[in-house]
Amino acid sequence: MGKGKIIAVANQKGGVGKTTSSVSLAAALARRKKKVLLVDSDPQGNATSGVGVRHREISSHLYHCYAEEISLAEVLVVIPGKNGKLTVVPSSIDLAAAEMELFPRKEREYVLKKMLEPVQADFDYIIIDCPPSLGLLTVNSLTAADSVLIPMQCEYFAMEGLAQLISTIRSVKKSLNKDLFIEGLLLTMFDKRNRLTFQVEEEIKKHFGDQVFKTVIPRNVRLSECPSHGQTVIEYDVKSTGAQAYIKLANEFLRRQK
Repeated sequence: MGKGKIIAVANQKGGVGKTTSSVSLAAALARRKKKVLLVDSDPQGNATSGVGVRHREISSHLYHCYAEEISLAEVLVVIPGKNGKLTVVPSSIDLAAAEMELFPRKEREYVLKKMLEPVQADFDYIIIDCPPSLGLLTVNSLTAADSVLIPMQCEYFAMEGLAQLISTIRSVKKSLNKDLFIEGLLLTMFDKRNRLTFQVEEEIKKHFGDQVFKTVIPRNVRLSECPSHGQTVIEYDVKSTGAQAYIKLANEFLRRQK
């Protein structure tokens, strides 16, 4: 059996639909009967609560793996659902401490990669929800990943900060992970009523061409409601435009893998 493909979902700019995209793409792939592991590498822990795992109900999570107290296999939580089975590596605010604790360590950028290696063959896809920063947790995710998926909000400052992220990806590629590539750019919070949305889309496509996913993610009430119910949008309302967009994205993503 081959190793599962690892995709880091990254953008240091907050509020671009990064966690929503990580969780919803993972759920949409699980719906296609793929074995998916969702790694919550963001200390805010939103991907964890977004799949219904309550922080107070788990005693160990990703931080304890970074602290070498426990193996990654021991913190896996299986989320059964009517639309496919998803496994998650939960996180909590404690993970913020890992960033500082990693600094003095040797080969500190490779810690997550080494953690994932023993379970990688058990999954088809491993999706890492990165924190909205370019610190060591994100660098660990990029070093472990095969590719990066970049969600981008269709707004005026979308291109700002992207240059910074691309330059981080380049330096990780140069010194830590030579095979890393950009899986694609995903346009989120797409508002058809707003002319600016189309201008931003045009601008991004001009710069990145085929690297931009054809599927766009619309602004959708269901997408913003489902985390408070502890369900992915696929479980919460599979017929909603938000869920349908992520199902379409999963199909496009799978076509690209061939």
